[in-house]
Amino acid sequence: MADDTSIIAGSILDQSEIDRLLAQETAAPVAKQFLIRPEGSRTSSSGDAKVEAFDFRNPAFLSEVELRRLRLLHEDFIRYLSARLSLYLRMEFGLKMARLTTSTYSKFTESLPNPTHLCLFKVEPLVGAGILDVNPRLALTIADRLLGGRGHSVKAERYLTEIEIALLEDVIHIVLEEWCGQWKSDQELRPFIIGHENNGRFLQTSPKDAIVLILTLEANFGDCSEQLQIGVPYYTIEPVVKKMQVRRQKDTASSHTEKRAAWHPAYERIKVPVRAEWNVFDLTVREITSLRVGDVVELPASIFQETHVLLNGTPKFAGTVGLDSDRVAVQLTRRLPAEETAQAKSDGRKNP
Repeated sequence: MADDTSIIAGSILDQSEIDRLLAQETAAPVAKQFLIRPEGSRTSSSGDAKVEAFDFRNPAFLSEVELRRLRLLHEDFIRYLSARLSLYLRMEFGLKMARLTTSTYSKFTESLPNPTHLCLFKVEPLVGAGILDVNPRLALTIADRLLGGRGHSVKAERYLTEIEIALLEDVIHIVLEEWCGQWKSDQELRPFIIGHENNGRFLQTSPKDAIVLILTLEANFGDCSEQLQIGVPYYTIEPVVKKMQVRRQKDTASSHTEKRAAWHPAYERIKVPVRAEWNVFDLTVREITSLRVGDVVELPASIFQETHVLLNGTPKFAGTVGLDSDRVAVQLTRRLPAEETAQAKSDGRKNP
């Protein structure tokens, strides 16, 4: 019993003992930190290694470059959709991209307003279901226009009736067809409407931690200005995005590949004038007028190595002039650089 009492009494430390323990802890050697690289090798942490936190529940599955390409792709989709809806409703229907971002499915559904109108759709042959969110005021204004109205904004904040939903489905089909049409170069897609809802909190079309690509549009229809949202899970569009990335890489690789000139039989009968000349020296007009038949013009011996061969008046090669049996011949020694041929006049002389 006395031992227990001494332990309890000894467990109460004064300020000096606390300071001594803290000093010992500070002086204790720190365990050496190391990093495990992707190939499995272990290495000590150094200044050149950059370590960043990664959120597995909300990964950045698209780089900034890919998001920029998707943004350009959706800008074309918005332009075509605006024109098609304007023709269908016989009234200007303006659309503008508010944002294109990614979020988890749970955050996306929690951010949906209430009341609202949600259209659940599926795209064949892709897996998963997407969500199209239409503001009720915009939906009622569209329904009023389809029934012969002037397209004035409906101020009511309520859920849509079955008749209004049936009218709105024709517009939703146009939106989904245009959205699928932007991927037609990579894969043919067919949209289907699978249901309608008015509250996003009870939707269970995707896992809560699934990543969703969200496109938010600002719609201006008459005096009504509201939002449209399209949310598609990443695992739904992943096959199409990968095909788009592969196609971009092929286009980039092909653009860097130098095309070789191909010979066509039609070229065989085309005649091109060929001329060889020397760039000797410049004379004044007085000196030229004083020349007479029989005069001798002195030329440097090195000029034979700088004979220019012109094709259709454009200097292309330099060579050495000489004799081949009883004919004068020019042996081509080098190709003239592009800047020299570009600055040459039609008579072969260089510009001053």
